[in-house]
Amino acid sequence: MPKYSRYSKKSIGVVWKKAPDVFKNVKLLKASLGLGWVNMKNVFCFRSYGTQTRAVARIWGLGKIWQLALSLQPSYILEVISEKYDLLNQDEKNKILLHELSHIPKNFSGALVPHYRGRKRNFRKLVKTLIQQYNKIK
Repeated sequence: MPKYSRYSKKSIGVVWKKAPDVFKNVKLLKASLGLGWVNMKNVFCFRSYGTQTRAVARIWGLGKIWQLALSLQPSYILEVISEKYDLLNQDEKNKILLHELSHIPKNFSGALVPHYRGRKRNFRKLVKTLIQQYNKIK
């Protein structure tokens, strides 16, 4: 948990902790929906405390320049914001995680798929399709 200043309620920094429960859930979603392009060896899940964001979760990609500079493979970090994510029921958590997984391109390059990319791809439609597929399975 983050430390707070004794003079205000503002957080003094963000705390990140590994989230094995989120990783397990992502792994389950990947397996049940057949998201073969998601390489779980290079997906890392963290829970953050004390962030100042409206988001419930975020995904971070390791861009090509960092991969080359550090001699690393493409990787992704899925961050859930504890103060918001932990209050959700399991169905809502799954929707959030599917949304974040939809940002990972099929070539698993380290890049991120934006919410809107012209007429070629409708991000919301993809997320909706994944959620519908998961609801049929469960």
